[in-house]
Amino acid sequence: MLSADQLLDALLERARGVTEPETVPVTDALGRVLAAPQTSAITVPPLDNSAMDGYAVRVADVAAAGMRLPVSQRILAGAVGTPLQPGTAARIFTGAPVPPGADAVLMQEYCTPLPNPDETTSHSTKPASGQVAGYLPQAGEGANVMPKPINEGEDVIIHALPRPGENIRRAGEDIQAGAQVLAAGTRLGAAEMGLAASVGLAELPVHRKLKVACFFTGDELVTPGTPLLPGQIYNSNRTTLTGLVNGLGCELIDLGIVPDTLEATEAALARAAGLADVVITSGGVSVGEADYVKAAVEKLGRVEMWKVAMKPGKPLVYGRVGEADFIGLPGNPVSAFVTFCLFVRPFLLKRMGATDVLYRAFAVQADFTWRKPGARREFLRARLQPNGKLALFPNQSSGVLTSCAWSDGLVDLAIGQTIDPGDWVRFIPFSELLS
Repeated sequence: MLSADQLLDALLERARGVTEPETVPVTDALGRVLAAPQTSAITVPPLDNSAMDGYAVRVADVAAAGMRLPVSQRILAGAVGTPLQPGTAARIFTGAPVPPGADAVLMQEYCTPLPNPDETTSHSTKPASGQVAGYLPQAGEGANVMPKPINEGEDVIIHALPRPGENIRRAGEDIQAGAQVLAAGTRLGAAEMGLAASVGLAELPVHRKLKVACFFTGDELVTPGTPLLPGQIYNSNRTTLTGLVNGLGCELIDLGIVPDTLEATEAALARAAGLADVVITSGGVSVGEADYVKAAVEKLGRVEMWKVAMKPGKPLVYGRVGEADFIGLPGNPVSAFVTFCLFVRPFLLKRMGATDVLYRAFAVQADFTWRKPGARREFLRARLQPNGKLALFPNQSSGVLTSCAWSDGLVDLAIGQTIDPGDWVRFIPFSELLS
């Protein structure tokens, strides 16, 4: 019997990445694995631009707070300003190019714009008590001023000393032209898709989707929506594995429920191996008289690993049938769920061509007691509480799927380990295992 670490290492050694590339629009690349590195043909941002709405100035022109400068131009995002005249300010908006000559941008909260006196009905341009600096009161707000929009030819009072480079995003501070932005083997998420788009990449080369065939054994299994007869249960594993496989971005081939006979199991296995890169089953891999899956694999291919020293999930099988990998998961719903997360997910990711396939664990304090030292490594379902500590689901049976839906992750318990409240434990959040 292999340890959990030995099994994971052995699976990853056997995971052969798919090699056939295809090109997809960047908008369709979510969850796909990049087949080749991507570089940027442009500099991002292409020009120095403003990080704030405010006023672009020359630092040398603002010797003291309270200085009044004429506004020589107004620059919107997408526009191009002219060189800033000495002794003036430019009204500027977030993302707009900083005009040549300006070396700082003051937030508008630190500035008070002053309309031309002949364009207002005001007798005073002093902000009312409590008014935010830079805000011009509107009609109906109890103000003396009814201004027009601020344009060039008007003035602004600067209430703070600017610092060189303040609120300026420099050209190329994100990406330099020619730089690699995405490495081969990157699994593309929303941020990676956006990054590709930011350098003008409309399409991306990705590995083809991994084909995963699933079937399920057990005469007691019934598809949801069908009335239950005595002795029958609904096939939850089929739905769980559908979500897990689709969540990785694989192409799922669902072969449904297979009767509990060796002949039917062999036929389903042969068909699955001919259609898919990886075959995953649930149930039939233990030592019962009606457990035919392992026997079918041995007849049509070979079994390379069987059983892992962990709880839940001991009866797990890995083998090969033709060119397809075979993984037989336990039939108990929690066992199937946990073993998929810990072993099948990284195996499939590597087969998809991804380079980052392992989950991360974190040290978290326990808010529970565990006094059942076991002879196998255990993975307990636990939830993070508002106090930042972990609570344990009260029933850790491998048949209680509620524990997986209730929990935020798994407490990784070493052989023989006990836990008292306040102890630090190894916690693997589902956020590391389900995406």
